[in-house]
Amino acid sequence: MMRLNQFSKKYQYVYDNLFQSHAKLKQDFFGSAPAPFVGKFGYPNINVGILSPSEITEEAWKFDAPEYWSQTNHKIKDVLGYRSNLVNSKFKANVTDVRKASINSTYEPSKHLQTTQEVALSLKPVDIEISLDKVPFFNISYGQEITPMGPSATIKKAFLTENPKIKPAVEKVYSDTDLKSVDAINYLYNKGFQTNYLSEILSVGTLGMKKDRKLVPTRWSITATDDIIGKNLLDEIKTNSNKTNFAAFFGGYMSNYYLILFFPDVFSYELFEVDLKSKGVWTDHEFYGGRSEYAKNCVGGYYTVRLAIAEKLRERKKQGTVLTLRFTTPEYDVPMGVWVTREASRKSLKSKPLEFASKQDLLNYAKSFIKTKFNYDIEWILKSSKVLDWMGNQKKLGEY
Repeated sequence: MMRLNQFSKKYQYVYDNLFQSHAKLKQDFFGSAPAPFVGKFGYPNINVGILSPSEITEEAWKFDAPEYWSQTNHKIKDVLGYRSNLVNSKFKANVTDVRKASINSTYEPSKHLQTTQEVALSLKPVDIEISLDKVPFFNISYGQEITPMGPSATIKKAFLTENPKIKPAVEKVYSDTDLKSVDAINYLYNKGFQTNYLSEILSVGTLGMKKDRKLVPTRWSITATDDIIGKNLLDEIKTNSNKTNFAAFFGGYMSNYYLILFFPDVFSYELFEVDLKSKGVWTDHEFYGGRSEYAKNCVGGYYTVRLAIAEKLRERKKQGTVLTLRFTTPEYDVPMGVWVTREASRKSLKSKPLEFASKQDLLNYAKSFIKTKFNYDIEWILKSSKVLDWMGNQKKLGEY
């Protein structure tokens, strides 16, 4: 992870304004904790943190609300403002501490771990009293997969000053230690719980069978949640005999733009990511049978976009082959985390589609549109596309 002032002078004024509030950082404080954070370094002995502003505020829920940020078109500076005010009050834990507590009644996980689980399970930020080992050092850290965070320090004491508000459906899956985490996530998703919330309760080890529960680093739990829900939706989508029309969707968020092309065929999916500043291009794909390996080129973003596409196909009650082109412009100069790709692709798929009479008409439109919009020639992408090649040359599922 990097610090903001090592990356972009464009946001220096944000950094300067926040640095002025350094004097407000305290070793002991009351705050409203909206989320946990589970690190990956040192795995399986990792840092677990409670994220909280250093004061009680009714606005604390906005500090960890990707869906809300997207719906209200929050800008990069707005999200930086929220996230940089979150103190990461952390402690060390082994990923198996949760499991040991579940299978051995005499084994007690740290009080900090129990508190972190309650913070995660609560649907709204919960008031908390925290005592740290020192005054946190001011900084803003960020990365490609995780949402930016502010300063951190080690917890000495932490306890909730109010009871967390946990929905009955969540209590149900938390208490059911014979329910697999995959089934728990799909159950809660179909009950309307947001993906961000689901990834957080997975990360702190509150889901799954008793023998399997463990802490999961936040960046891994995000991708796991997107993958689990996406696969479940695709199982349903692949039973649809109706095929989508030739159609193009375009939109974006935070200078992440998506052109998503639908073709009337059985499900397959390919993602090309183009960084217009560096000219770098990354791609991954899957055919009807799915992937057997992690999408190592597009990484977590591959699964977020596939989830958005699966949601759209289920909404339309149709099956289709989908070619997706992502373009990031130079304005996307501070990575905000993989949630941006999920919400940007969701926004794109909420736009009004353009429909076409043929595959060639759709591809001609795509080439012309991207050339006009970004001055970028996608001819080579279309020629190298695995799913376009498959549609043109491979036997269809029904022919086997």
